Amino acid sequence: MSQHPDAALIRRGYEAFGKGDMDTLGSLMTADVIHHVPGSNPLSGHHKGREAVLALYRRMGEETKGTMQVDLHTVMVDGRGHAMAVHTLRADRGDRGIEIQEGLFFTIVGGKISDIDECTQDIDEENAFWS
Repeated sequence: MSQHPDAALIRRGYEAFGKGDMDTLGSLMTADVIHHVPGSNPLSGHHKGREAVLALYRRMGEETKGTMQVDLHTVMVDGRGHAMAVHTLRADRGDRGIEIQEGLFFTIVGGKISDIDECTQDIDEENAFWS
């Protein structure tokens, strides 16, 4: 069975993220993409625009000194421009480590990611890790 184009797009994004390939990742997003990060930590908020979203990802890599790994479990699509991805995030930051389930809800417009809404298994743990 072939993969839906929206699922393929999200999988390409995860692959590029895992390789640190920001050029490819940026090419999969609209110029005005927004990534909504929940919580009350230094990374929380609405990161608006391709460059701001890529800067967020670079910062995550820097803050974790390259230890961050995201293992994709599944991608689900509705065929109407929405996709959900579930993954496990693993990273170390200073003397703290994290292994946590997260989900991303994507809006796709014109074959590109235009909105990313992030959810986490444990908001308090995320806040403690990134603070």
